Amino acid sequence: MEKIKIFGDSTCDLPREILDRFDLEVMPLPVMIGDRQCLDGVDAAPEDIYKYYETTGKMSKTSAPNVNDYKEFWKPWVDQGYEIIHFHISGDISGTYNFACMAARELGHVYPIDSRVLSTGIGLLMLEAADLRDEGKSAREIVDIINERKEKCQTSFLVDVIEYLWKGGRCSSIAALGANVLKLKPRIDLVDGRMISTKKYRGKTEKCFAAYADDLMAGREDIKLDRIFVTHSGIDQKIIDLAVSKVKEHQPGVKEIFVTKAGCTISCHCGPGTLGILFLYK
Repeated sequence: MEKIKIFGDSTCDLPREILDRFDLEVMPLPVMIGDRQCLDGVDAAPEDIYKYYETTGKMSKTSAPNVNDYKEFWKPWVDQGYEIIHFHISGDISGTYNFACMAARELGHVYPIDSRVLSTGIGLLMLEAADLRDEGKSAREIVDIINERKEKCQTSFLVDVIEYLWKGGRCSSIAALGANVLKLKPRIDLVDGRMISTKKYRGKTEKCFAAYADDLMAGREDIKLDRIFVTHSGIDQKIIDLAVSKVKEHQPGVKEIFVTKAGCTISCHCGPGTLGILFLYK
């Protein structure tokens, strides 16, 4: 049986307890906070990004590891005889997948996967891969199955603070101004690997997040109920509890609900007050 190790870039937003439980690991991505180069989740947290923006009005920046970074990260595992499967944020959002493919061709025994999603949408696919590994599937079989299943990954989130999307170039200044004036909260979905605003909710924060959860969960019979993620970038606990209660209300058969917090890479672009409900379709 092959020795298989499953990795993800830190954009998967999986906490240590889940990584340990499913025998997974992450590669921290670079984050620039002012002139300070950091690694996501190692020497920088989302709160550092928010504080920097509040004090300077400037955005932190993310970047992709280069080819040598990936080769150096994987080589100790390859030298131990492992086949490596590595998950990446959508290739339409970041260059990580392309760099990883170049590194994998040079090193061998590595299978990069373009998840076509982000955050715990990636995490969901990593957990699926872990299940397949534990069933005895080969690395090639796992990659083929995941590349089929990733099209069924529902990845979306509702944004409360629009400035980060605006200053990060994800929406126009006019759209941002209109959203603020009208108190609109945009829903962002990953569609064909790209971030698309699919709907706008208007009203008080709690009402908007309740409507978002209802739209995703109510009346659906095609959701895989083994695990659902509620992932946020730092938000009032009442909103988290509301989202969890909505999942349980509409999908009472759900086996596990993982509540997780997004890391630096995601928080750089979405800002505080963002929450998503992420799951796989059958």
